[in-house]
Amino acid sequence: MPKVLILIGSKSDSKYADECVSILNDLGIDNTLEVSSAHRQPDRTDELSKSAAEKGYEVVICMAGMAAALPGVVAARTKLPVIGVPLPATLEGIDALLAIAQMPSGVPVATMGIGKAGAKNAAFLSARILAIKYDEIAKKLDEV
Repeated sequence: MPKVLILIGSKSDSKYADECVSILNDLGIDNTLEVSSAHRQPDRTDELSKSAAEKGYEVVICMAGMAAALPGVVAARTKLPVIGVPLPATLEGIDALLAIAQMPSGVPVATMGIGKAGAKNAAFLSARILAIKYDEIAKKLDEV
């Protein structure tokens, strides 16, 4: 059963998501990658967010550039932990970093670094969250 839902705003973001997926797969963590833009597909994004827990997901990773609304929109619609990865679409990703980090009280998003390093750290943070509950993931992390 999938444990991590990865959302990206467009197919062009997949080069970052691939880094994350690779690490999750290496750690034996089931994951699903979906393309859903907070701006262009708000209804789809809303449905994916609201139904994530009932579909068996335990962590959501959202990757977005520019306005980077995706992580905050998702965090507003689920109680699952949301990890935001800012992507370098404009201003070298600084705009996305600030957008993701500045969530209002009650809508937390764990914010990673910009780009591929952030995508990798999102996978590792997901694994650490899941390792609290799953001993097999904790053991795999010990081997890394």
